[in-house]
Order: sequence, then C-alpha cells, then structure tokens
Amino acid sequence: MSYGSIYGTSSLSSSQSLAADSQSLSNLKFDASKATPETIKETAKQFESLFMRELVKSMREASASMKSGMLDNPGTDLGADLLDQQFAVQMSGQPGGLSDMISQQLARQMGVTMPGATPTTATGTGPTKAAATTDLGMDAKITPVKTKRAPTETQADFVKKHSDVASKVEKATGIPASYMLGQAGHETGWGSHQIKVKGGGNSFNLFGIKAGAGWTGKVAEVTTTEYVNGVAQKQVAKFRAYDSYEDSFKDYARMITESPRYAQARTQTTSAHAFASGLQKAGYATDPEYAAKLSRAINTTLQLRRVQV
Repeated sequence: MSYGSIYGTSSLSSSQSLAADSQSLSNLKFDASKATPETIKETAKQFESLFMRELVKSMREASASMKSGMLDNPGTDLGADLLDQQFAVQMSGQPGGLSDMISQQLARQMGVTMPGATPTTATGTGPTKAAATTDLGMDAKITPVKTKRAPTETQADFVKKHSDVASKVEKATGIPASYMLGQAGHETGWGSHQIKVKGGGNSFNLFGIKAGAGWTGKVAEVTTTEYVNGVAQKQVAKFRAYDSYEDSFKDYARMITESPRYAQARTQTTSAHAFASGLQKAGYATDPEYAAKLSRAINTTLQLRRVQV
C-alpha cells in the first residue's frame, strides 16, 4: 500500500481530511467563527481527531523500545505516523463521543441550537444541558470534584425532589443549595433513612439537628450513632421535628447563618471541602470522617444539579 492511498484526498471527503498542520488549524478557527451547526460539528470532530492523534502517538512512542531495529528506518517511521493520523480520523466523530461534547459546549458558548436539541427557554427551564448553567445560583461558581462513583438514581431523585426548596433558601440566606442538598442527602442516606416521630410519622428533619434545651417545637426520639473518643456508640437522642421539608431547610440555614459556632464555616462557601471541614471543626457531627463524607456528597449534588437544573 502506498502512502498516497493512505493519505490521499481522492478517497477522503473534506470532513475526513487530517487537521494536523498550522494551515488546517487556521482553517479550523475560521470555520468555527462562522457559528453554524455544521461548522461547529466539524470543528469539534477535528479537535477530537487532533486529540486522538496525540493519544495514538504517545502509545506508539511508549512501544518504541520494543523495536528490533532490523527494519526500522525513516520511511517506516513516516508510514507509521501517517497511518496513526488516519486511525485518529477514523476513531473521531463517533456518536456520543468526545466530539459531541465539544459540539455542545461550543454551541452553548456561541448561542447556536444544534439539530435535535431542544432550545433553552427564556426562563431557563428547558430540558437540555444547555439550561443547566442558567439557574444554578451560587452553585455555578463552585467547581465540583468528580466522584469515584457515578451518581445513583436514588441520589438523582433526592436532589430533584428538594432542589426548588434549597434554591429558595439559598436566595434568602446565601448558603449554596448544593451544600444543603448534599448534607441532607448524607444525613438521610439520600432519603432512605429519615427520622421518624412516635407512631412512624415523618419528622421532616433532613439535617439531623438535635432538639436541645432551647427547642420548643416537636421532637422525635430515636437511637443514633455517636462517636466518643473516636469509637462508635449507640445512643438515644431527641431530634427536632418539623411540619415540612421546607421548614427543615429554613431551620438548618438559620442555625448556620446565626450561630457563632458556625461563623467560620459560613465564610467558606466557595469550597465544598472547606465548608465541610468548617462544620466538622465546629462540632456539627462527632464522626471523625464527617468532612470527607460530606464533601463527597456535596460534589455528587453539584454534578447532578448541572444536569437537572
């Protein structure tokens, strides 16, 4: 097989040519500036091709030590490089691949609606991911750390169920909705282990807030796990009970914003880890791993909110 048959344009359409030189990259930038669905899609495919080429190249270099040296020469190296470029092109542009994600990002930035996508409404309630950045509130300023495990359906349902109330309380108090949702999810096992009042009714207590001497409302008395000197122990404790989940969110936010105990934590809302660590240092929970667990829960919520909102 000749190099011409591998690389020649006679057997390739313009969308299959290789964007591997400065002229091709210049054309790529020019096409992208036209801001049409076709040029955005082609630009994304070409960028993916460049990425795949570098990936294949690094794999080729990693195996260079295995060469025998008997047949190696500049000609075979050139042939391998051209073949790698062609492989990169053929692996690019697959449905659901990297180019699709690049296309979506470019389209959002340029305000272009791609074929098959549902346009975002003026109120930011469209079902596409493009709408995810329109009503995130403070969450939009917080970069999530990708969790080792993908969010579960249970977690997604919990976040969806309580997002509206969390956003409402965020606007009134300044506590990021994702922080409250993550903590509520962690405290209740994402809704599967909620505190019950006597008789089995719901206490609506999503944050595990105990009923101290100053609490005059309803209470729920249950067995809980507390850590004493790092050792887990079962204890019976009284927890606050509310009339609704919204009351639970409001009471939690009131405690965090008004209690001097959490003064440091409420100044660290730009970082999920810092906020969680601040709560643990203030004694919100006795679990020595509370900050780490809460950070993971918040990052899960941040990821889900970017898809759901």
